Amino acid sequence: MAYPKLLSSEEILKTAVHLVEHGDAEGLSLRAVAAELGVKAPSLYRYFPDKEALEIAVSEEILIIMLGEFRTASATDDLATKFRIMTDAYLRFARKRFPLYAFVMQNRHPKRYGSGAGKAVWNLLLEAASGVSGQPDDTAAAVATWAFLHGYATLEHSGAFGPSGPKGGLERGVEAFLSNFRSHAQSVRKEQPARAPDVRRRKKKPRS
Repeated sequence: MAYPKLLSSEEILKTAVHLVEHGDAEGLSLRAVAAELGVKAPSLYRYFPDKEALEIAVSEEILIIMLGEFRTASATDDLATKFRIMTDAYLRFARKRFPLYAFVMQNRHPKRYGSGAGKAVWNLLLEAASGVSGQPDDTAAAVATWAFLHGYATLEHSGAFGPSGPKGGLERGVEAFLSNFRSHAQSVRKEQPARAPDVRRRKKKPRS
């Protein structure tokens, strides 16, 4: 008598991530994952009731992988170095695992941006950009950095740079961001009014 295969959400997700990276991300479905696992699609319904639930979970799993690499890269106290290492880690992940990167960046489900891993990835990028801009929670600097890196990664993967390559465009871009952020940080510091000295009036003791 053949017994049904025992499954777990971890095994299903691992298989789904593998299919995204090495198969057809557009064709990701419960049926495709079930076929890879050697079971029928209804066997997965108790874990993922529909395709949308599966895609959200896969996006979260990919973000967890990204988060692990970003955390390792951000372990330094020098702010400029942290920014450079973070940009390197971002592009390294996009280059090495572009199908996963593209899957999570596609506008499939807004819910994934509220995920724990998604917020953590964003916070690391925000911390790196804010560190060199000199402004706490500098969302503008983080968004500008993110847009630059995403655009670069996408153009590079598509081959748009041609046989000659980017010719140092990445390095010049990163240095331009650092220079601009530093200049902005200096101007912010100059505009901040100096704190007035804390002069407290001393009460005169009554004459006896």
